[in-house]
Amino acid sequence: MKGIVLAGGTGSRLWPITKGISKQLVPVYDKPLVHYPLGTLFLAGIKDILIITTPEDQSSFQRLLSDGSQYGARFEYAVQEKPNGLAEAFIIGEDFIAGDEVALVLGDNIFHGAGLGQQLSALNSISGATIFAYKVSDPQSYGVVEFADGKVISIEEKPVNPKSNYAVPGLYFYDSQVCDIAKQIKPSARGELEITAINDHYLSNNQLEVKILDRGTAWLDSGTIQSLHAAASYIQVIEERQGSKVSCLEEIAWRNSWISDQELMDIAKSYGKNPYGAYLSNLLSDKIHPSSLNKSGSL
Repeated sequence: MKGIVLAGGTGSRLWPITKGISKQLVPVYDKPLVHYPLGTLFLAGIKDILIITTPEDQSSFQRLLSDGSQYGARFEYAVQEKPNGLAEAFIIGEDFIAGDEVALVLGDNIFHGAGLGQQLSALNSISGATIFAYKVSDPQSYGVVEFADGKVISIEEKPVNPKSNYAVPGLYFYDSQVCDIAKQIKPSARGELEITAINDHYLSNNQLEVKILDRGTAWLDSGTIQSLHAAASYIQVIEERQGSKVSCLEEIAWRNSWISDQELMDIAKSYGKNPYGAYLSNLLSDKIHPSSLNKSGSL
């Protein structure tokens, strides 16, 4: 399965902060925001990833993340010229996807929780589409799933009068049909190619599965000043309380056996006396085999 991180957009809700830097490069406590969606894909076992950026920001992402080989992964880059909608990611990424299954994660979404990795890695091979539902207090800000007798009967994009409190987070898994479907949909009244239109297509063909994220799973959409601050506070509390980092790409790669002990040590040394490097070094003093600690999937 391939992965796509959609890290485009203007970030206008965060102006003036994002006047000079991509929203996905803004720090969320101790890491750039883009590390968190990348970590979600890593937890799902996906290491072949396309990062879609704005034209002006691509070089900054490449400087930060390079080709992904330091994580035992492979990163490619593409440009979304204008914010034409989430579904455009599958048109831009068609050659990269090359007929495979694909997971799309939005560059400003953070997921964390025990068991999340197991839940996501189980989707590494799917037929149809799988999306998620998460109970929120402000569903009108998101795509909203309507249920009846435990079954999904509709999905609405940012409805004025939501039919439920279950929002669709920015994490989607699709089979090889998705690129052809994306090319068939028409722009919405907002002038965008909506991801909801793709989901509706799968729903109408009885090929859409919606999984409700556990209450113990945190989903943070950090697209506003308030939510960005809340996300940073959440990460700080979790990391300081537990002594473990959230979405540390090097750690997940190591626990997935994508990089060796020596490669992890080399990365740690490259940070010098930086606390992040010290954290990576301390991982190697743990006597438990790294793969056995990844079963909870909460990194």
